[in-house]
Amino acid sequence: MIDLPDMAAISAALSDRRFIAAVTIAALSGFVRGFSGFGSALIYIPLIAAVYEPRIAAPTLLLIDLVGSAPFTIRELPRCNWREVTPITTAAALAVPLGVMVLLLIDPIVLRWFIAALVLSLLAVLVLGWRYKSAPTMPVSIAVGLFAGFGSGSAQIAGPAVIIFWLGGSSNAAMVRANLMVFFLLMGAITGVAYLAQGLLTPDVLALSILLGVPFILAMWAGARWFHGASELAYRRAAYLIITLAAIVSMPLWDGLIR
Repeated sequence: MIDLPDMAAISAALSDRRFIAAVTIAALSGFVRGFSGFGSALIYIPLIAAVYEPRIAAPTLLLIDLVGSAPFTIRELPRCNWREVTPITTAAALAVPLGVMVLLLIDPIVLRWFIAALVLSLLAVLVLGWRYKSAPTMPVSIAVGLFAGFGSGSAQIAGPAVIIFWLGGSSNAAMVRANLMVFFLLMGAITGVAYLAQGLLTPDVLALSILLGVPFILAMWAGARWFHGASELAYRRAAYLIITLAAIVSMPLWDGLIR
């Protein structure tokens, strides 16, 4: 059962000196999410984790993105490739509980270094021209899903492996974007159940989610409108740039500047 926030919790969030920075981060994350169909976690999580803490960053993004993206994602359901989405989502669901345990027990600095290094390594492979020559095999899809589920549970970062996996294929930008949006919606629902079971959805988290959700959703709407005028090449370049910058910014090396 979720305890709803009261006015005291909302007032405390508004009066916190960190709130203005959080609004800026939420708006930027929402715009990127609307434009590309992904990327919100890669920006939001490392920055909000630095401003607040990982246990605030992960559940607030889960709630904001789940509610904010649902209307956009419903329109993408007919465009996604369910043969690609289903096995990855199923495997990811199995790994979510392990990721949640990591969020609760492991030093977040260690996890952030690992994610940054892995994302940059996978991105280098993709940028150097590696492409799928045929339909992905089931073992590869399952491996990608397991990694994504672990990332979703531990840091709400399910995207890197799945993004690179689908961007490396032959699908056009519209289908890749649809696959990603549907996958993230499904993962949000699955991870939400796990967070609720572990007591991470507190009144303070709900209050902050409500307040940051407004700029996030407005910016997502603007980003979605921007996408329709972008070319296939521009889409892929934007995706690569988002991954690169997010991985670099997420490094704990910069925490002193952010804080």
